Amino acid sequence: CPTAAAKLEISMPDVVEVEVGGTARIECNFYTPENASYTYIDWFYVDRSNRQVRLYHITASEVLEDDTDYKNRVSLGQDKALSISPVTVQDARTFVCQVGAGSYGVGENSTELSVYSELPAKPDLCSQLSLPPQIAKCVSKNAFPAPNITWHKNGEQLHSEDNQVTVTRESSGLYTVSSALYAPVTREDRLSRYHCTVHYLLRGQSHALESRRVKVNVFYPAETLKLQVVPSSALVKEGDNVTLVCEADGNPPPVFSFFKKNQLDEWQDLSSLAESEGGILNLHDVNKSSSGTYKCQSLDLDDLSQKEEAVDLVVNYIEGVRVKMEPSSAIREGQTVKLSCDAQSPVGLQYQWNNEKGDKVGDGRQLTLRNVSFETSNTFSCKVMAPSVPGLEQSKKVSVAVQGKPRIVAISSPLYVRQDEVVNLTCKAIAFPPPTVHWSINGTAHEYKDNQHIASNLTVRVSQDLLQAGAMCRVSNSLGVSEKHIQLVDQKSTAESQGVIIVAIIVAILVVAVLGAVIYFLHKKGKIPCGRAGKQDITKPEARKDKIVVEVKSDKLSEEAGLLQGANGEKRAAADQVGQSAGSAR
Repeated sequence: CPTAAAKLEISMPDVVEVEVGGTARIECNFYTPENASYTYIDWFYVDRSNRQVRLYHITASEVLEDDTDYKNRVSLGQDKALSISPVTVQDARTFVCQVGAGSYGVGENSTELSVYSELPAKPDLCSQLSLPPQIAKCVSKNAFPAPNITWHKNGEQLHSEDNQVTVTRESSGLYTVSSALYAPVTREDRLSRYHCTVHYLLRGQSHALESRRVKVNVFYPAETLKLQVVPSSALVKEGDNVTLVCEADGNPPPVFSFFKKNQLDEWQDLSSLAESEGGILNLHDVNKSSSGTYKCQSLDLDDLSQKEEAVDLVVNYIEGVRVKMEPSSAIREGQTVKLSCDAQSPVGLQYQWNNEKGDKVGDGRQLTLRNVSFETSNTFSCKVMAPSVPGLEQSKKVSVAVQGKPRIVAISSPLYVRQDEVVNLTCKAIAFPPPTVHWSINGTAHEYKDNQHIASNLTVRVSQDLLQAGAMCRVSNSLGVSEKHIQLVDQKSTAESQGVIIVAIIVAILVVAVLGAVIYFLHKKGKIPCGRAGKQDITKPEARKDKIVVEVKSDKLSEEAGLLQGANGEKRAAADQVGQSAGSAR
């Protein structure tokens, strides 16, 4: 509530800060002598022409709102404070409160409304692609009030008076500020990192936003040139793909040309084979003739200076692999065969022998095969390797053909058949030179050959003559003959014989069973003595009739023991009866 004062006094804050989009509340407190009431209160804002434009006229009986750009965005509180919502950047101006108090006159005061954006956008920094003189450009958007921009190299602030700063006020009222950096650069600045910093005010305090770090594209001539072979020249082998890489430290890179020295000691231009981007020469599927001296030449288009560098390419190889066999022909079973291997290469070699399955069978230049036979592997491989050059190897195969007369290794005998049945007779043999198979009977033959192995299947119908005579398989070549007999067994006769045997066994079992029953019956009747009791004298006195002993020589099942005890009881009863009969006789 207003308090008494010696004269009319109006109190207002000097500055009110508010964020864009928020609500600004500007208070107007006044004091009159003797607590006299006011006559009116007027609110004004100062436009860009420095004119006061009225917003409200307030009296004790009514409130009049003028038709201005603030209509629908301003309101009055009960204490006659002026509120603006939502605040825009255009509201950053002076607002005036004027109070009329009748005979005490008219008084007024003002408040500066300060508007700020929440945060300006992070500065966007881009380096330039050409020099000189502009190095980079920094842009900050959506700031209010307009920020300041500073430049830094490797973290240290640059102080250049040549920088160009542009401030643009957008239609939204926010500011876009751009700054271009102009400064001398040297070759060493190719490794420098530049960034800009945007300095802005927020709630009356200073803040800063840093941009990303960027490198500057500095142009300078090449000082050194390097030519290298990929992979290393010491590991290149025939069939490899080799790349010659030429590199220079100039920017932009110079123009590269490739050359190779020929047998006449002249340089042959290979630039047409190089990649279009330059600096790379690809050599595909290199061989022995690819070895030699290669040269890379660079040309700087800025100052037309030239540099060159040479390198030697060595293509490692293995050639002339040959295998010698002793004896070279007509190898017979039981002989000893020597294999020797040789090759040429500029690097040290190792030799390894493998059989046709790929299994290792020996090391060194020579391999000795003793007591060879048909079962000896007929193909051997000499693998020549260069340990110092991984992957460099060559192989050579040799065939060891062991000769001998045929040997029959499998035959289908005996073969159980039935008369008039169609069966297959099988005969397998091994021999070299390749043999022929003959059968002693007629039929349909099918032959299968695999190296020294031969198999013959003969399809025939079983006859009585075939059952009696069987069949003969005869295998022959130029070195000899082998033959074996196939026995055919009639399954019907075999079944009948087996039936007679089974019947005989059944009859024998029945006879044993009947005989056992008769013996048991006679025993029950007391006609046959059993065990040790049967050896007693039946005329002995009664005092000895209890002297019956049963011995068990080995462990028996409980059932056998029970039967034995039962038999003894029956013997004792029989002895008692004999004793009683003797007593009666007396």
